[in-house]
Amino acid sequence: MPALHSNRKPRMLPRYLTTRKLTALLFAACFTLSACDAGKAPEHSVEVAVKGLYSGAISNDGKLSVIGSIHHGGSLWRSSQNERLYNWNHKQGEYSNIIASGFSPEGDFALTADHQTMVLWSTQSGKALTFWTSPSQVHDIALSNNGNFAFLGLHDDSAVLFDVKRGGVKRSFYHRNRVTAVALSDDGKLALTGSDDSDAKLWDVNSGKALFTWQHADEVVTVALTSTGDKAFTVAKYDKAALWDTQTGKLLGELPLRASSLRRGLSFTAAKFSSDGKQLLTGSSDRKVQLWDVKTLQPLASWTVPKRDLFKPTSASIVAVGFSAISGKYLALASNGFSHVLKR
Repeated sequence: MPALHSNRKPRMLPRYLTTRKLTALLFAACFTLSACDAGKAPEHSVEVAVKGLYSGAISNDGKLSVIGSIHHGGSLWRSSQNERLYNWNHKQGEYSNIIASGFSPEGDFALTADHQTMVLWSTQSGKALTFWTSPSQVHDIALSNNGNFAFLGLHDDSAVLFDVKRGGVKRSFYHRNRVTAVALSDDGKLALTGSDDSDAKLWDVNSGKALFTWQHADEVVTVALTSTGDKAFTVAKYDKAALWDTQTGKLLGELPLRASSLRRGLSFTAAKFSSDGKQLLTGSSDRKVQLWDVKTLQPLASWTVPKRDLFKPTSASIVAVGFSAISGKYLALASNGFSHVLKR
């Protein structure tokens, strides 16, 4: 078959558009399109740890943050001014590896944990109030009102409610594998646990009874409760992110996740309900922060926090999210060592 020919001359690129310039323009266009798909950039970002974070926590009112730095130990920050208030380490003269932290609901106390020791701090004075050793390696913590009780997710397949002021374990809650995620309602009456056994459990704290067991297809990595405890959020790796009614145990719905994201193991690594329970803020393992309407489970806003180095194949997980004291603004701590202010 004869070849097809055209009398049209090939269109030449303008002389000034060199290969290098064309490559740069294409890269810029792709980057712009990717940024649009990924959501907004933060309004403001500040480095709080030189090499990254082990952990982080944001107070309910958004005014304070605990930073667990990889190289510089623990510290308390005033979020609005990006100001380091106190250095918090478990041994004098040494940097502690703070792998978990949390605030009491009213924000007057904070708890920090390395693998087996914990310290209760006053956020007003910055002083250490109580120090104790955990019965097993700590994976996650939650703190009750006025810092009276600490709820610990442990490596020995249990979660324990520890009496901080008097000392000793008040109650234990058991799974079939390590407990990696915990949450408490503000009144301390309900507790939520997530485990590598693929179960999330809602507990009556006073009786120690499991009210509901919600099964996932893989290990549960993130849990959250509304302040009143009427709704629970549970997330499993390679599986759904689910919202539950804690009165009936029924599934209210799932956050929409792409099947391709689930197959890659992308999941929500941080979650927090607004004080009125109407919104849910989530952070992901791919640098994304999203705001959701709890009633419709539809996204209201989306942001992507920047990488530490734009041209290197590195990413960052969101380790903590929070609602700012300023309306319409939100907070996120990323594992690459940055604190971000997000504006809707």
